[in-house]
Amino acid sequence: MPGIGDFAKRLLLGRALRSDRLGETLLPKKIALPVFASDALSSVAYAPDEIFLTLSVAGLAAYSFSWKIGLIVAAVMLTVVASYRQNVHAYPSGGGDYEVATVNLGDRFGLTVASALLVDYVLTVAVSVSSGVQNASSALGFVKGNEALVAVGLVLLLTAVNLRGVKESGAAFAIPTYGFMISIVGMTLFGLGRYFFGDLPLAASAKYTIAPEHGFVFSGFAAGFLLLRAFSSGSAALTGVEAISNGVPAFKKPKSKNAATTLLLMGTIAVTMLMGILALGHLTQLHFAERPGIQLLLKGKPVGSSFDQPTVISQLANAVFDGPAHALSYVVIAFTGIILILAANTAFNGFPVLGSILARDGYLPRQLHTRGDRLAYSNGIVLLATFAMALIVAFDAQVTRLIQLYIVGVFISFTLSQTGMVRHWTRLLKTEADAAARRRMMRARVINAIGLGMTGTVLVIVLITKFVRGAWIALAAMAVLFLLMRSIRRHYDRVREELVPSDDVIAAPSRNHAVVLVSKIHAPTLRALSYAKATRPHDLTALTVNVDSEDTEALRQEWDRRGIDIPLTVVDSPYREITRPILDYVRRIRLDSPRDVVTVFIPEYVVGRWWEQLLHNQSALRLKGRLLYQPGVMVTSVPYQLESSDRRRDDGAPEQFRRVR
Repeated sequence: MPGIGDFAKRLLLGRALRSDRLGETLLPKKIALPVFASDALSSVAYAPDEIFLTLSVAGLAAYSFSWKIGLIVAAVMLTVVASYRQNVHAYPSGGGDYEVATVNLGDRFGLTVASALLVDYVLTVAVSVSSGVQNASSALGFVKGNEALVAVGLVLLLTAVNLRGVKESGAAFAIPTYGFMISIVGMTLFGLGRYFFGDLPLAASAKYTIAPEHGFVFSGFAAGFLLLRAFSSGSAALTGVEAISNGVPAFKKPKSKNAATTLLLMGTIAVTMLMGILALGHLTQLHFAERPGIQLLLKGKPVGSSFDQPTVISQLANAVFDGPAHALSYVVIAFTGIILILAANTAFNGFPVLGSILARDGYLPRQLHTRGDRLAYSNGIVLLATFAMALIVAFDAQVTRLIQLYIVGVFISFTLSQTGMVRHWTRLLKTEADAAARRRMMRARVINAIGLGMTGTVLVIVLITKFVRGAWIALAAMAVLFLLMRSIRRHYDRVREELVPSDDVIAAPSRNHAVVLVSKIHAPTLRALSYAKATRPHDLTALTVNVDSEDTEALRQEWDRRGIDIPLTVVDSPYREITRPILDYVRRIRLDSPRDVVTVFIPEYVVGRWWEQLLHNQSALRLKGRLLYQPGVMVTSVPYQLESSDRRRDDGAPEQFRRVR
């Protein structure tokens, strides 16, 4: 009968899927878009906030640059999308940036990309969920002050949904993702329509002026640096573009074509929404300050720390739809909050796949390459959730603090990937003779070269403007992860070398000395003695440790009374230790006959409850742990099932294998 743990697992995850049903989990484009593009699409919900926040340092003087910065971000995004369309055609196996960099630039560059992407995926979950919770706090009062706790709960919910499988999670998230796209595009069109007809209201924050921070003067070097900072913050809109190239194997056939089409759709929709939000912000004279209590002024006086500053999308929705009470305003805000949380789903699909590939290559533990009951990479999903929750708690779910760590990793991977693609096309052109194919390759190389120039420039800007504001933490995490993966690979390589069989014939042991450990005479002991005798060793002895003279003498008498035909050996332990005397006894056998082996049989109870395990087998566990390090010693556990183990038995097992005693 299945235990309560099995029942809960089936209720949470659903029925396990056979391996041959993997093809049924592949995604059509309409589901792949919300699965892999939710991060890139949702970033338009907070990228404008970051642009306005950064520009607010100079007061209103820099606000006119918001839409111009947006245009540059949009140009970079479309270029990156065009570049990655080349990637998915050239490398459809799912390795993405990691595979491109490894094949064309070498293992170290590939591992650098992998480190950057893994860190960025963790940050994607932390930033997306925290941003969604922050948006929700303006509408749900109970969330304010408990953002970190609510964010952790949402990560756990996302984890549970993704453990059910990629296709199921995609279907669950499709409606909110499409709802977000429709609501933002609809709000933009409706707002622009009202503007052209002359009745677009101003944002509620238009009545405030913004004071520059610490007398900041928007001119010269300071102005240029501020605009670069705003651009680097707005470049958060590009995060998630690489996820599709890492998830090509999850698409239905033709995989590369479907992935490239999804990339184009994602880029077009994201750019449209980003520019729509920035345009509405400019037309409604929206004001958004980094420190609203101090910077926002009403009639020349700060509004004070009690002022609650709504997000950019909240302000725009309230302005376009004539106030927060309008139903459509609620719809926009609700879908925005949901999509920000669901954006983490992109990372929940990208991180496990990349982790599986790295595990296959020996850079991460092998367990990450194993699929779970629902054919998802369950261990990778759980690992991602654990790191993301730790980050959310450490930064108290504050997006402004987390965003400074963000996008560094993704632009490192962008830049190295585009460098690898340029080398990829250059290498192929050396051997390609067909004129049409050469033209296609040269066109692709130009696209990737332009992408390299743009992403490399953005990377430099991001490093310059964000390093001291927190980006160094992300870089340090990447360095630690890089060294850790190198160490794991060296360990696996060393173990593989040790396990290679030599050309010499391995000599069989001369004799097998069997030792059965005895504490008292009961059914488990008698079973172990019978089993040891059935293995036909060269010699067999029962071994007990004398820690109490009366108990040992009683054991001797019972042994003789039962007429057990196996000699009983007693070793003294004046300090009442059990493990050391047994180890010393086994070592003496080995010293006397180095070519022989010693098999130690240990009777063990099999119990069905976790707390019963704490009450039994502790000495056996310690002893096994020590014996495993002894050369030429084999350890055999002889199980004896107690009544409580019935609740854990496999009902599918033949009757003769259940609780045999």
